[in-house]
Amino acid sequence: MNIPEGTKTALIGAAVGAVAVAAIGFIALGWTTAGTAQRNADEASASAVAAVMTPYCVARANEPESASVLAEIKGSTNFTAQRGMVEKAGWATPAGGTEPIQSVADACLRTISASL
Repeated sequence: MNIPEGTKTALIGAAVGAVAVAAIGFIALGWTTAGTAQRNADEASASAVAAVMTPYCVARANEPESASVLAEIKGSTNFTAQRGMVEKAGWATPAGGTEPIQSVADACLRTISASL
């Protein structure tokens, strides 16, 4: 099958143009794939929840009955163990929730540690 020379050149130009538009869109114009957009939304959501819940967590840590947990946190140097203590104390669990939120526990622990 013979393709006319003008058609062949047009098809090559269209393919190169499509690749150029896609490259410019993703690199310069900020286009993203659905997966990247979802990951960015998840990260923003977790960050917002941590920002809102951290003062609640710190307030719970500053209650008089929390002194023993704070002493235990201060005595440990392992961040993962300290985060577990915050989670176990229930400070990173939202009111009405059943599970602690790890990003809240992390942010709370960083805030608490700065004042210990």
